[in-house]
Amino acid sequence: MKMIIAVIQDKDSSRLTDALAENNFQSTKLATTGGFLKAGNTTLMIGCDDESVDEALEIIKDNCSQREQMVAPISPMGGNADSYIPKPVKVEVGGATVFILPVESYFQF
Repeated sequence: MKMIIAVIQDKDSSRLTDALAENNFQSTKLATTGGFLKAGNTTLMIGCDDESVDEALEIIKDNCSQREQMVAPISPMGGNADSYIPKPVKVEVGGATVFILPVESYFQF
């Protein structure tokens, strides 16, 4: 058994959870915040059998699109000025960052 942890953009959350449910994957949704853009993300935890991992990954890939977004500068007030971006920049957002972990035990009460 595996635990898939997928960090996705909030905009892709509903589409992905619907697609997972249609294919009989259960998921737990967590609200998270990214470190670089300080923007809201969604982290999904998906438990599945080893033979279903590729199918789950394909569903994630098909429903989490990458796109470019302009990001306004974030003031370094009280922080480190070394990482300050003085003008808006275009960054790639979206897609998914996926971790696959082995599950030693699973209990449902």
